[in-house]
This record gives sequence, structure tokens and C-alpha cells, in this order.
Amino acid sequence: MAAGESSGSVVRRILLGSQLRRLREARGITREAAGYSIRASESKISRMELGRVSFKARDIEDLLTLYGVSDEAERAALLALAREANVAGWWHSYGDVLPGWFQTYVGLEGAASHIACYEVQFIHGLLQTEGYAHAVVACGQPQACASEVDRRVALRLERQKLLVSERAPAFHVVLDEAALHRPYGGRSVMSAQLRHLLTVSEHRHVTLQVMPFAFGGHAGESGAFTRLRFPESDLPDVVYLEQLTSALYLDKPDEVAHYERVLERLSADSLSPEKSRDLLRGLLRDA
Repeated sequence: MAAGESSGSVVRRILLGSQLRRLREARGITREAAGYSIRASESKISRMELGRVSFKARDIEDLLTLYGVSDEAERAALLALAREANVAGWWHSYGDVLPGWFQTYVGLEGAASHIACYEVQFIHGLLQTEGYAHAVVACGQPQACASEVDRRVALRLERQKLLVSERAPAFHVVLDEAALHRPYGGRSVMSAQLRHLLTVSEHRHVTLQVMPFAFGGHAGESGAFTRLRFPESDLPDVVYLEQLTSALYLDKPDEVAHYERVLERLSADSLSPEKSRDLLRGLLRDA
């Protein structure tokens, strides 16, 4: 299965979920009542509407009936969307090391047309070398056995194929200078990582900027985050905030707009892409 198809399944889940939510709200039906109609809980309806779970055809049919959708063409289109949404992504085979809350992100990342992010402590996962990724994973998962660390690194490297694919998204990353100084894996690993950043920063669809220590306090005070934008007009931008054991996916316009303003300020206040490369070259000379 092509990566685009598997990533698209996540987008289709979210699209179907949002349509189900609109239909429910238009009829003034509560999540509790909707859950009762399909022999489920209010929380399951919430997860369905957020695109966090797969869909059963019977549940969709019952919900459409409850919501008064009787047009056969409309019902057929939504049921077809549900079937497409249930296609497993390529990352499914990494389920042993990939928590459910991060599976959603991997799918959204693969479907995005534009990814913008701010990183504080680490080099972004899409830009990590194998050696650096191994050091980061081993540090973050001290109880993991060697084979599990290798699996997590393999997953990260598989994600990176997105940036060299035919449908590579526009990728804009602002790295806090701290991420460039924090050593992972020793001097040779960090030198290789810095050289890789120089190389990838030259790609036409990649914009890499560094927020220098010299600037002082800046707009990224809340920490690392990622904003994802999609080619589908029905799908809103999503801001992803990762935590230790879960993640937040923000899609309310006012919340997303706030992070968008932070991204704009970070971009304006950070070093330009060329000056960011100069800083990287200086770090390499001093390594």
C-alpha cells in the first residue's frame, strides 16, 4: 500500500468524524443519545467525531438514520468514506512500540501538505540521523531492550522518507539553539547530525531557522509544538502538543490562530535560513 493511501486514511477518519459531528449538532442530538443509539458510550461518540477510532458500517448506518440522513447517495458516500478510513497505515506494523495517541500524529504528518514546528530540546524527528535518533531513544526509554530501541529508531527513519517522497510537504522548522548544543551520542554523532542539518536545509521544500541564544526571551515560551496543514479544504489546521504519556490535538480556530502567531514571531525573530547555516558551520568548526 502506498504511503499516501495509508496516511490518507487518518485524514478520512477525521473528515468523517467532523461530518458526523455536524450532522448530530444540526439535529440537536447529544453525544449520550447518539452513543445509546449504537449501543456505545458518549466517549466513543467523542472519539469517533475526533477521528481517533475506526468505524463499523453498522454504527455509521444507525447514526445516519438517527441524524435523519435518508438520501441514499449521501449515505453511500459516507459509508464509502468509512471503509476508506479503516485502511491500516504502514505504521500499524510498529504497533508494539508505537502508542495509540502517536499513531494519529504519524498519519496526520504523512497526509500534511505543510508542517511547521518549533523544537527546544531535540532535533526534530524528521531531521534526525540514525545515530542521533538511537541516542535520543535510548535516553528517553532507559528500560527498553536493544531490540525495542532499534524498532523505535526504524520507525523514525521510516517517517523521514516523507521528506524525499514525490509528495513531500513544505517543512518549516525553528530549532532553539539549545537543541544544537545538547549532546546526544557523543561528539561524532553530533557532528554528523549538524552536517545532516546543513544538507537537508538546502532542500527546496525545507526551511530551517535557528532561534539563537543571543536573542534572549522569545515567543516560544510554551515549548515545542507542531502545526499541520492539509490539502483538503474540509480539514482544519491541527496543532500537535506532545506530552510524556499522551498528546493534545488542537483544531479550534482561535487556538490554532494563537500558535500561528507564535510561529510567525519565531520565524521573524530567528536567524534567516542562510545565517542559520552559518551558525551550524561555526558549531562544526568548533566541534
